[in-house]
Parts: sequence; C-alpha cells; structure tokens
Amino acid sequence: MSAESIINRKALRDFHVLERYEAGIELKGSEVKSIRAGKANISDAFARIENGEAFLYNADIQPYEKASHEIPAAKRVRKLLLHRQEIDQLYGETQVAGRALVVLKLYWKSGKLKAELGVAHGKVARDKRADLKKRAIDRETAREVARFNRKHG
Repeated sequence: MSAESIINRKALRDFHVLERYEAGIELKGSEVKSIRAGKANISDAFARIENGEAFLYNADIQPYEKASHEIPAAKRVRKLLLHRQEIDQLYGETQVAGRALVVLKLYWKSGKLKAELGVAHGKVARDKRADLKKRAIDRETAREVARFNRKHG
C-alpha cells in the first residue's frame, strides 16, 4: 500500500490554521521506505524552533522491516529544512500566545518528502460544536439538493 500523502485530521479538528508553510524533512534511508509503505502517523506531531533551527517532534515513523542496519527510533526528533527567512518568520509567529506549529500533512513532491506546517491557534469546545453543526447543515443541504435533482432532473 503506497501512501500518496499522510494527513493529520486531528489537527484540522482541534486547531484554526492561520498560515501554511512547506518544509523538507531530514530522514534516514529506511525511514523513506517506511513512509512510502504508509507506516507513518503524524496525529500528535508538532514543530518547534530552537536555536535558529526547526525540528519535528512526535512524528511516528515505524521502522522498515527489511532494513539491514541502523534502524532509527520511531519517534526521534527530526530536523526540518526551511529557509532562514521562513524560520525567523515562524519563530515570530509562535511567540504569540496560543499559537503552535502543527504538522498538517506529509506528501511527496518531485521525489522528496515534504511536510505541510500550519501556524495554528487552538479551538475551544464551542468552536468545535459550531463546526459540527455547520457540517450537519451542509450534509442536509447536499441531501436535499440531490433529492431535488433526482426528482426533477
């Protein structure tokens, strides 16, 4: 099963995404094969800027079964590859209270793995309820439109 992209659905549910950035990830060889096989989980993954560098935390990339040597830890800290200007901008964004860098998606671009980072602000319970209500209304509207089109189309 080849994974085209790995999406963090939990992040979109729990956060308002304000801005999105694309970053490369520094990986070991067996980790690349493992991600291609779809053995990655980013539901709890986040990024942090430390000493002028960006790092990825809690990304769970399971070891590749057929790796012959050097099997890295599944939840090790990985370096993110960004331009200096982007790192400085992200650092400034995360210094605002209540904002975090969350990993929204891992995907392949020109044969290289990229991470989509989002500068996000946490949702409160009432925001989540409003989202659920809006989704239910949209679903009901789509049903009614489809029913009308079947009847009159």
